[in-house]
Amino acid sequence: MKIAVGGKGGTGKTTLTALLALSFLNDGDRVIAIDADPDANLASTLGYPHPEDIVPIVEMKSLIEERTGAKPGGFGGYFKLNPRVDDIPDRFVVDYNGMKLLVMGRVREPAGGCMCPENVFLKELTTHLVLYRDEIMIMDMEAGIEHLGRGTAKNMDAFLVVVEPSGQSLESGKRIIELAEKLGIPDIYTVLNKVASQEDIDYIKRTLPDIPIAGIIPFSTAVREASRGELPIESVGKELTEAIQEIKNKLAP
Repeated sequence: MKIAVGGKGGTGKTTLTALLALSFLNDGDRVIAIDADPDANLASTLGYPHPEDIVPIVEMKSLIEERTGAKPGGFGGYFKLNPRVDDIPDRFVVDYNGMKLLVMGRVREPAGGCMCPENVFLKELTTHLVLYRDEIMIMDMEAGIEHLGRGTAKNMDAFLVVVEPSGQSLESGKRIIELAEKLGIPDIYTVLNKVASQEDIDYIKRTLPDIPIAGIIPFSTAVREASRGELPIESVGKELTEAIQEIKNKLAP
């Protein structure tokens, strides 16, 4: 199962990614969590010790040069468009209590969205993770999902768009859903987060009437504290067991 989790920053997508990953792991599944968000705080949310010591893949300059044939940071010229990446997950995954994590990182140059060695390498690695790995993969996405590519996106099992009852969150959610549809992701759901009342649910449904809901997560001070690193994410999982299970049931093939 390959699951992408997106949404506007601050809606709780990283927390949901962590809770789902831990829930599948506790069920005995093999899980790999992918941090594809430029803010890269999935490791700390999952409780990894010293997350600041984890080196993102995109910052492994010598590796990228070896595989693409071009120095990262350089634009123009020739480099491999299909570098070898099949060994990367097993070599560079970080394992903590059975939870495997791969931090992708981001291209920091001003032309970061261009066809450059770093972006080609990340896109090829993403394609490999989606198409050829057999564990449950849960990916914490950045706001834009173009780097999935059309072929890769069609092989995702589901895309969860996390929204909260605010105008900015829902406008951002609309744009992400539109892009996911254009990329051909077959199953797109919303997850309603920070819900405090039936009025919140009705407001979100009116704004996004055509998108099925995978689950509803009630507003929780424990979730807020966990997102700040003040509580272990496992304790939040116990509080929200039913909500997380509802989402998993929706995703079940």
